[in-house]
Amino acid sequence: MNFTISLIIINVIIYFILESMGTTESAVFMMEHGAVYPPYIIERGEYWRFFTATLMHFGFSHLLNNMVMLGAAGQILERALGKVKYLLLYFAAGIGGCVLSYLEMMHSGEYAVAAGASGSIFGIIGALAWILILHRGKYETLTGKGMVMMIILSLYYGVSTGDVDNWGHIGGFLMGFLISIIFYRRNTKEIDFGG
Repeated sequence: MNFTISLIIINVIIYFILESMGTTESAVFMMEHGAVYPPYIIERGEYWRFFTATLMHFGFSHLLNNMVMLGAAGQILERALGKVKYLLLYFAAGIGGCVLSYLEMMHSGEYAVAAGASGSIFGIIGALAWILILHRGKYETLTGKGMVMMIILSLYYGVSTGDVDNWGHIGGFLMGFLISIIFYRRNTKEIDFGG
């Protein structure tokens, strides 16, 4: 079974379950159903929110954007790492993104409700960036230039659009990059057509 497709299906099912109970575009509704919200974590010790938030999305467009990115980049990383390492990286990056977002909210004192698979997806991008470095800028259909452009556009979208959790993206990217250094080993016997 392809884990990337499974993750997409899980995210879609959770989205429609939540939509059947209320509206995922409501911050209050999302907060009540498992999104990251610092006061709930501080006062109630609900650290499980760092995990549940990675499976929740604010509206259909948020879900669609993330699932398209996951489908495109996730399958490449899944083949590179293998299923178990890929799944571990996916959730570690998502949780890492939520934790960095939470820490930034605690530092600034400006609390918001945070959720989405973006931290996990930026973790995949971070992991693929490391793999591209090892393969001198070419791996499967990915190129170094394409990856740099993807990162720049993603960060620009985050900075220029309101209500985007940039700290969650950065945390996910860094976590994915670091875990990939540990998990990924280039096969020295493989033929390199990159020149």
